[in-house]
Amino acid sequence: MVVIDANSPVQAGVQIDGLQENRKIAGQLAEIANLLNEQHANEYRVNAYRSAAKTIAGLRSPVRDLLERDGVEALVALPTIGVSISGLIESAIRVGRIPLLDRLRGQSNAEHFFATVPGIGPQLSHRIYDHLHIETLPELLGAAKDGRLDRVPGIGQKRCEAIQACLSQRGVVNQLVAKPKSEPVVPIDELLEIDRDYLKRAKEGTLPKIRLSSRGSIEGDWVPVLHTEREGRHYTAMFSHTERAQQQEKTHDWVILFRDDEHDHGRWTVITAQYGELKGFRIVRGREKDCEQYYHRHNAYHQREAGHAPYPEVPVQWEREAGRFGVHG
Repeated sequence: MVVIDANSPVQAGVQIDGLQENRKIAGQLAEIANLLNEQHANEYRVNAYRSAAKTIAGLRSPVRDLLERDGVEALVALPTIGVSISGLIESAIRVGRIPLLDRLRGQSNAEHFFATVPGIGPQLSHRIYDHLHIETLPELLGAAKDGRLDRVPGIGQKRCEAIQACLSQRGVVNQLVAKPKSEPVVPIDELLEIDRDYLKRAKEGTLPKIRLSSRGSIEGDWVPVLHTEREGRHYTAMFSHTERAQQQEKTHDWVILFRDDEHDHGRWTVITAQYGELKGFRIVRGREKDCEQYYHRHNAYHQREAGHAPYPEVPVQWEREAGRFGVHG
């Protein structure tokens, strides 16, 4: 039984609402665990979400109060709540949705990711996701600060500055928690290996599939999903079905890699390069130089696909369409 500590009926009502929100978030985390289990994810990853659900359900005060008073660091300090899960809880509180849960359900719901921010409606929210593949308010703030956001059609410099000011007023920070200096960048070999594994197993038909129900997808579309682990880092891989991917007929080429584990989270897009020296090779957007070094290291340049000749330069169109819209690792 939960004891309500309040000095007035109004305060008691607010606290009861907060505890009900705790139970709702706990239910969402438990559903993530169940879906991961059904999709053959690592048992450790499944148990991490189940444990987090129990922690939130067992809190004696609203988790919203903790976030607003002490920030995301206070969430990370809770038992069984790491960096990645704290970000999901923050999203549930500030936006009312958990993108990971939507994704595992086969829904993108990108129109809801940023629609609570003044100046961003459903259509613009969807466009931001299509171009930048970001899902959270901290990522939106980061994109506003580093200049990526004002390159999205419909967002100019003034709107970008207004969005940045609004997020800062809400207490949103660019990084959830500062990464330890010893935390290395995810190796490019690892990302490309997961991409190869996903494409191979998707072609073989050995992966579980989720049914899409996002805006713009064909009713009944099923997408293979891979849950995998590399040295304690947990990843999900699946084909991109954003409007941008569909318009360019890349729904069986662009692969989105998501990382979510106790220590960190991230998102990368892997594509077949259409321009430059790496034309015909699988590359990670935002890490083209790393990919170039990877293929040099593995002496792979002679293994080009038929019809993909080497190009001595990187055209401006590559910079605009393929190399600078991606999510950085």
